[in-house]
Amino acid sequence: MQNIRSLEEVLNTPQKKLAFYQNLVLVAAADKVLEKGESELLLSIGNRLGLSADEVMPMADNLNVLTFIIPEDGLQKTLELQTLVQMMTQDGSIHDKEYALCLEYANRVGLGKAILDDMVKQFTTAKAE
Repeated sequence: MQNIRSLEEVLNTPQKKLAFYQNLVLVAAADKVLEKGESELLLSIGNRLGLSADEVMPMADNLNVLTFIIPEDGLQKTLELQTLVQMMTQDGSIHDKEYALCLEYANRVGLGKAILDDMVKQFTTAKAE
């Protein structure tokens, strides 16, 4: 049986938590509109990770200079891409800039377009049901 690890177990340092959150913020803000569902997901994940407003506000203030922080751990890469796809599909539509960012991330972590598209299909199918 596969050993399933929680988000908190995978993101077990403050640096990993902040890097993960920064990547989420980049996708959420890619289309220049933060939809209600996106902000709720950001808030929920930030709370789950125990991040404070003081820790995450600098990200919002510096969006124009932020870039992806690529994790080293394979499980974290996959988990993070899944969460980025969740963020991208949160508002019910996939914006070109959000997709492009998710594709950039998928390519940079070695997962590629096919895996990204499969994740998108899984999330959009699950939302439709």
